[in-house]
Amino acid sequence: MGWFTITAMNTSAGKAIEIIFNGLKEKVPEHTTIIDLINRQNEHDVGLIVEHNNRFVYPQKYSTTVLSDGDKVEFINPDFGG
Repeated sequence: MGWFTITAMNTSAGKAIEIIFNGLKEKVPEHTTIIDLINRQNEHDVGLIVEHNNRFVYPQKYSTTVLSDGDKVEFINPDFGG
């Protein structure tokens, strides 16, 4: 939890919403998608697992899953190996 910090963003063009990202309250612009959040975090882990409101999100749904006020998002970076 709390692995990433959301960078400051200009929300003057639209309303900001508050989400819980990796256990921390964060503000993001309205209409933010999972892929927007991944890009904003420069997340490049090909094994990334995303949970949205305690449900697994398939990678093909990242660009169409729009966040709403109060949503919970977790990025999980599994460490495979022995």
